[in-house]
Amino acid sequence: MGADHQGFELKKYLKGILVETGYTVNDLGAATYDESDDYPDVARAVAERVSVDFERSRGILICNSGIGVCVVANKYPNVRAALVFSPDQAFDSRNDDDVNVLCLSAGYTEPEVARQTLLTWLKTPFSGEERFRRRLQKISDVETDIAEALRDEMAERKAALRNDPPPELKHLSW
Repeated sequence: MGADHQGFELKKYLKGILVETGYTVNDLGAATYDESDDYPDVARAVAERVSVDFERSRGILICNSGIGVCVVANKYPNVRAALVFSPDQAFDSRNDDDVNVLCLSAGYTEPEVARQTLLTWLKTPFSGEERFRRRLQKISDVETDIAEALRDEMAERKAALRNDPPPELKHLSW
């Protein structure tokens, strides 16, 4: 779980509810209200954890709009983050899309709605229906295709540098 300064109060509120309900919460920041923090740092910390253990972990991210943390989280492989504003959306995000990072907006979501949304999201399992599994596989295929393209591009760049290094590197042996 993580939030920037604008999501700090909502995070504290929801964290209390999670602890009362019996969940173990890893709070990855911000630890105090600090206007100098940046949402990408908190989103990165949560998304990295979920990315590594995506089958068994879930993340919760909060910023003012919820958009910024969602954008960052979705950069990570195996992370499916969704900006959710209602319990109905929370249900669909889990049931249909197996979303593993819930992004909430502190600026546009009342605390009670956020509580209901979070609890619905946590208790809703992925349905596992064939059509939803098929769609998730297509998302996974996109991630694989992008990773392979980046790997190939880096290999081409390294080869080009070996064949024709920039003048400032010509004295180095490859």
